[in-house]
Amino acid sequence: MYEIRIVRERRPKYRSPRTVRDAPAVAAAFREHFEPLDREHFVVVVLDGKNRILGFNVVSVGSLTTALVHPREIFKAAILSNAAALILVHNHPSGDPTPSAEDRAITERLRQVGELVGIRVLDHVVLGDEGHFVSLAEQEGWR
Repeated sequence: MYEIRIVRERRPKYRSPRTVRDAPAVAAAFREHFEPLDREHFVVVVLDGKNRILGFNVVSVGSLTTALVHPREIFKAAILSNAAALILVHNHPSGDPTPSAEDRAITERLRQVGELVGIRVLDHVVLGDEGHFVSLAEQEGWR
């Protein structure tokens, strides 16, 4: 069982938390955490109404080729942190960030759940090696 870690990321006094503006920023923020991993890790990044990072939660640690993800686990972290939106991030240990059919299916399911509960899924970023990544929001045009 994974513990939900809501990390309030604050900059020096009187500054707001980091704002996520695009997929390259998300990829850059998580690249160093994912590169050494030999199994898929699926993370949800929770955001406030201005797309500032409230925290993140490791939802699933899988195998070389898959990580089981359920909407309940994704939205548990988002609801507990009073998130307005979220970004999904996971790695492909093979190094090829091309989204699988399963990646696309779970992303669509999570977007539907997000609409129901009022928490938007802004993107799903799949990380590969050497800084390569794919943004499903950009690739599928739902931005």
